Amino acid sequence: MGNYGTNIDEKWQKNWEESGIYKFDENNPGEKLYTLEMFSYPSGSKLHAGHWFNYGPVDSWARMKRMQGFNVFQPMGFDAFGLPAENYAIKTGIHPKDSTLKNIETMEKQLRAMGAMFNWENEVITCLPDYYKWTQWVFLKLYEKGLAYRSEAPVNWCPSCNTVLANEQVVDGTCERCSTEVIKKNLTQWFLKITDYADELLQDLDKLDWPEKTKAMQRHWIGKSKGAEAIFKVDKSSIEFKVFTTRVDTLFGVTYVVLAPENDLVDGLTTDEYKEAVAKYKDDAKKQSDIERQSITREKTGVFTGSYAINPINGRKVPIWVADYVLNTYGTGAVMAVPAHDERDFAFATKYNLPIERVIEGGDSLPYIEHGKMINSSEFNGLSTNEGKEAVVKKLQSINLGGWKVNYRLRDWLVSRQRYWGAPIPIVYCEKCGTVAVPEENLPVELPYDVEFSPDGKSPLSKSPEFVNTTCPKCGGPAKREADTLDTFVCSSWYYLRYPDNKNSEKAFDTEKINRLLPVDMYVGGPEHACMHLLYARFITKALRDMGYLNFDEPFLSLRHQGLILGPDGLKMSKSKGNTISPDDYIKEFGSDVFRMYLMFGFDYSEGGAWSDDGIKSIGRFVDRIERILTSCREVINNSENDKTSLDKAEKALNYVRHFSIKSISEDASKFQFNTSIARLMEYTNALSKYLSEDVKNAAFLKDVIVDFIKLLAPFAPHFAEEQWNLTGMNFSIFNEKWPEFDSNALIKDEVEIAIQVNGKVRAKINIATGLSDDEIKEIVLNDDEVKSLIKDKELKKIIVVKGRLVNIVAK
Repeated sequence: MGNYGTNIDEKWQKNWEESGIYKFDENNPGEKLYTLEMFSYPSGSKLHAGHWFNYGPVDSWARMKRMQGFNVFQPMGFDAFGLPAENYAIKTGIHPKDSTLKNIETMEKQLRAMGAMFNWENEVITCLPDYYKWTQWVFLKLYEKGLAYRSEAPVNWCPSCNTVLANEQVVDGTCERCSTEVIKKNLTQWFLKITDYADELLQDLDKLDWPEKTKAMQRHWIGKSKGAEAIFKVDKSSIEFKVFTTRVDTLFGVTYVVLAPENDLVDGLTTDEYKEAVAKYKDDAKKQSDIERQSITREKTGVFTGSYAINPINGRKVPIWVADYVLNTYGTGAVMAVPAHDERDFAFATKYNLPIERVIEGGDSLPYIEHGKMINSSEFNGLSTNEGKEAVVKKLQSINLGGWKVNYRLRDWLVSRQRYWGAPIPIVYCEKCGTVAVPEENLPVELPYDVEFSPDGKSPLSKSPEFVNTTCPKCGGPAKREADTLDTFVCSSWYYLRYPDNKNSEKAFDTEKINRLLPVDMYVGGPEHACMHLLYARFITKALRDMGYLNFDEPFLSLRHQGLILGPDGLKMSKSKGNTISPDDYIKEFGSDVFRMYLMFGFDYSEGGAWSDDGIKSIGRFVDRIERILTSCREVINNSENDKTSLDKAEKALNYVRHFSIKSISEDASKFQFNTSIARLMEYTNALSKYLSEDVKNAAFLKDVIVDFIKLLAPFAPHFAEEQWNLTGMNFSIFNEKWPEFDSNALIKDEVEIAIQVNGKVRAKINIATGLSDDEIKEIVLNDDEVKSLIKDKELKKIIVVKGRLVNIVAK
């Protein structure tokens, strides 16, 4: 390559750091712009191309915004607790703290080599006590408000990771970390009451500038259903239970009811005759994932309990079954079965010879699942589905056996983890005082270093007497600490609040300062966090707002997702496949700007694609070409005395490309369309090269043109552009310069190329002045020498002018 390389990177990184050019001060001029990339896990020892694809282009966007006058805040940190870091430590035999901090040191160097505008003075590292002290504080605030609670519940257990998982961390019945099939266990765990905010989490999605697909995923995960609850009493018993249904108009068609195997009522309702069968069925159900149990294609199974329930609308006795297609975590864990009007119930009833009774008119075959008129429903016959719902609920309400109900798919967030590398939960258990929160003045509850952390299904901290044994903060008597640690998603659910005030030792953050600097204006990261981190952060923000710590509703106003960079083989990168792309070698060869520009030009930002060595070499040649052309331009400027004020034809053509580039790049880069932005720079480069081939050149005009060119280049190749700016004789730094604005007048061409058709076929092209009348265009065309030769012996019949495009000559 030419003169660009790592020496230029190091030169300008040193200048930027020594000058403090990127240091954030909220009192600097310009509207604040909080730009944030999802921070990385230091579970591996180095950054990979995927990290770069997240951080590099976003930094380019932020640089352009800085030049457009915004006061940019762009912090960086590390999500350093959790399973990835712990598993890496187990694999290498190095303590998680030692390996994590060493990895962070390496990754910091790599991130600095990127040359981004990161505000390193605001760095946060979640595994250090000065951060997780405040994670524990957040937990305690939630506990004080009744939003954190401890309960025994069936939980998702990963046998490989030896820990429980939140529902959001189970993908198609497997662990999202290691793909091991998840099983169910009954454990006492800590939960956060995210369900208290289900409705607001759903409604406020409409306020956000987020990808529609991500918002749709959250809507589906929250899963709001509007329906009714009906109360079924158990025959010859004082027991009763509720069922949730969105089709209460079919209540007369209930021929049996079904309880989930985990439902607390099952054992009490099972008669002696069926106890053995029900117990076996319950054990079998524990081995099935929720995804498997809800599969449409899976054969339905169940067992009878021996008990009967009373249909509240007609007093009819119906059998109570247990079936694993009903989940205890949705609705009430009990459903009313209407086999004539539900496919799942129909399949079950057919298999076990249960009655099937139509109560909705319509269709020749069963099940009939559409809306229609009620039949076989006593006084409600003839009512439409919507009318029937209203009337049936009114009747249920009048006899105190039901009413309207809104249900959600969303479950409370399970945050306990039976692993070592996480923030200790700040709770102690005292025989006298019960569950006691650790006082704020005693935070942090520090994670001990000397602990056997190899996973065996038990919390590693429970094996550390020095940690577990403590005194009760209330009575001073002996007590035991909670041995589980917090899910790492708790750490990342509030980190954006800590960045602006990361050195505050008195508070998690200063409320007034955070209210000035947040919400985050632009957040960028992978789409895989749609129903985990992004949902959790929204919940924490809303909860802290309601406690008076914040005055805004949402953490991230705008959101963009980057695509996935695949290996050269088109497969997802992994060490086992040997297809990983490490940035370091490429940066050493090409410099960081070529690496950055290749990522932006070679891939659609939201889609990604397969890595290509040929592609990065091509960008390297492009940067070399820019360097040669700018060197030639400076020679012209320094050696020419031509400073004419008017622009000739060649200069107007270059000026058009200049202002078209300014307009297009400003628009495209704002929308994260970096590939088309760099394509415009390539066109600009071509136009400069063409102008340099002209005999006479305007030095003053050329200086203005390359000044704008370097400004447009700067966000995409910051080191290289800074060097070219300096060589052009301009003051440090280009990133203190104003982003160029396009002149709309320069985009109005004095001339336009039009096609000349003879009898409908294009035979020639000529340039004509814009703004001419049809008659003037006809005269110019007919006097053109080339056109004359085409029609010399023909009789003109008609001339058709399509302004700005073509002239069609009809001749015989």
